[in-house]
Amino acid sequence: MTRTPDLPPLVSGAIKPLADAIRALAMDAVQAANSGHPGMPMGMADAAAVLWTRHIKFDPADPAWPDRDRFGGWAAHGSMLVYSILHLIGVEGVTMEELKNFRQLGSKTPGHPEYGHTPGVETTTGPLGQGISTAVGMALAERMLNARYGDELVDHHTWVIASDGDLQEGVSQEAIALAGHWKLNRLIVLWDDNSISIDGSTDLSDTTDHGARFESAGWRVLRIDGHDPKAVDDALTQARLSDHPVLIACKTIIGKGAPTKAGTAGSHGAPLGAEEIEGARKAIGWTHAPFEIPSAVYDGWRSVADRGAKARDAWTQRHKASPDRAEFDARLSGETPKAALDALDAHIASLMSDKLALATRAASGKAIESFWDKIPGLVGGSADLTGSVNTLVKGQAPLSAENYAGQYIHYGVREHGMAAAMNGMTLHGGVRPYAGTFLVFSDYCPPAVRRSALINQPVIYIFTHDSIGLGEDGPTHQPVEHLSALRAIPNLAVFRPADAVEAAEAWRAALERKDGPTALILSRQKTPHLRAGDGVKNLSTRGAYVLSEADGPAQVTLIGTGTETALAVEAQAILKTRGVNARVVSAPSVDTFLDQDAAYRDSIVDPALPAVAVEAGLRWGWDALIGREGGFVGMTGFGASAPAEALYDHFGITAEAVAAQALERL
Repeated sequence: MTRTPDLPPLVSGAIKPLADAIRALAMDAVQAANSGHPGMPMGMADAAAVLWTRHIKFDPADPAWPDRDRFGGWAAHGSMLVYSILHLIGVEGVTMEELKNFRQLGSKTPGHPEYGHTPGVETTTGPLGQGISTAVGMALAERMLNARYGDELVDHHTWVIASDGDLQEGVSQEAIALAGHWKLNRLIVLWDDNSISIDGSTDLSDTTDHGARFESAGWRVLRIDGHDPKAVDDALTQARLSDHPVLIACKTIIGKGAPTKAGTAGSHGAPLGAEEIEGARKAIGWTHAPFEIPSAVYDGWRSVADRGAKARDAWTQRHKASPDRAEFDARLSGETPKAALDALDAHIASLMSDKLALATRAASGKAIESFWDKIPGLVGGSADLTGSVNTLVKGQAPLSAENYAGQYIHYGVREHGMAAAMNGMTLHGGVRPYAGTFLVFSDYCPPAVRRSALINQPVIYIFTHDSIGLGEDGPTHQPVEHLSALRAIPNLAVFRPADAVEAAEAWRAALERKDGPTALILSRQKTPHLRAGDGVKNLSTRGAYVLSEADGPAQVTLIGTGTETALAVEAQAILKTRGVNARVVSAPSVDTFLDQDAAYRDSIVDPALPAVAVEAGLRWGWDALIGREGGFVGMTGFGASAPAEALYDHFGITAEAVAAQALERL
């Protein structure tokens, strides 16, 4: 199958009116909103017009067609670039009225593009560096699916427009290193090399040779005049033939056409003003009124639809004839196969029988062993901590440039790039990623984790070594504030299981979830088997449940998470010797529990009873469950270096302390 489009020669002058339409719409929309960034769309209009009208494979009539090219990332502050293009090529819903309502409440043209909100938008970006790093995951997913289904079903590119700021963000280095290492030759980045940032010229803060940086990471680098359509066209054609990912450094003028603000920071992030816009219109020869596009320009842009429809129709015929059609469609559906869930249920049943004492990181690894080979598209990984986070199981082969069919990814020490790439994989579809690092190193990836939640992607994060229980490595590696921080992210389901059964149940909840990410918070140290009953019902799925009922009318509620739940059970026994009946609640997912209806919450944590929580972290967030007068046994600051048992005693996280807190409140 060809990797270059069958295109007629580029007609001199044909691109200019198409590019000027982008410039005009960007100026007009930002001016109408009195807010926005006109400079980038005006500067990259020429390159974008060539890219979309001659190279991108995209059908506006079906923006979700599986084998479309992905416009997977861009400097999102220049959102009017993509909104203008989506309108000009005829994507339904991106109307001229929506462009006029740029940045207004409820419009399909928000300040930064939002996935799931605007048709044709492939991802939510915004924070610089996220677009290019997410696109790496998209490009990797394409290669992974191609390795299984071949060119007949999977044969597309991922395109990125990156700004100077995108390349300055540290995550860009992680992303380009991974892409180069994996030889993702279907990834092509157009760098808007305009040398301007908000503060002024980029040489105020940066003298990096970014082209050399990409070349050293295994990319091919092309350098062109971004305002020369033929140079852009030739570079894009060359890029499609490359055996490596490609950076096209497009030397551009930010705000091109603006008489006094072009080439300056003044065109970056503010309306140009009526006088400047009038001058720009004269400079580029645009004689039309605001938000007025002549029919000849629409006709030029609608060629994208004609080419895309032909490509989609051809793919549809191949898809219908493919013997792999059912499996391919099932993978793209995102549904977890019943066979995998059944295998996990059987594993839970064996745990109930064997009653093993395991570190929950080890329990997670055993859970993965039970189902991984029954989920086509499941891919594990780690940020250079494979043996510690238990994410690699027997039978999984490493993914590499020589083996895109591998089921395990070695990301290296690149937590942020890892998380962003997983977002790209799930956004692409057909791949379900999970990967791990230590909980304390979750600090390196909050922008990507937050975006997983914001764009409702079912990424699974494995964060191990979850407390002072990791021991001798000391306070630099002992998380205390991280649970509170993760629980504060809307739509992120955070599970900290108390034993092997809860670890498996947390995995089941994660696998069944399609509308957001899940973080599994796991221990280094062993914890005893705690669950009674038959294990048939997933008690963790609602966030908290009664683990051990009081022996008589309950007088106090003890709540534990993770390895400290065992301390709550011990405290229950201590209190019984003192004539106090305590109920023990296990709360593997505090945030999930707080989202339950009031009746359920009250049935588990009776608001009429005093409550004491125990968790080897900070108290932040717990008052929503235990109240301001509730007891809390946990950390009040950073940890220390010592064996885990000594640390728990030193910081007073003991069953005796839990019992004492309960007695104080009776």
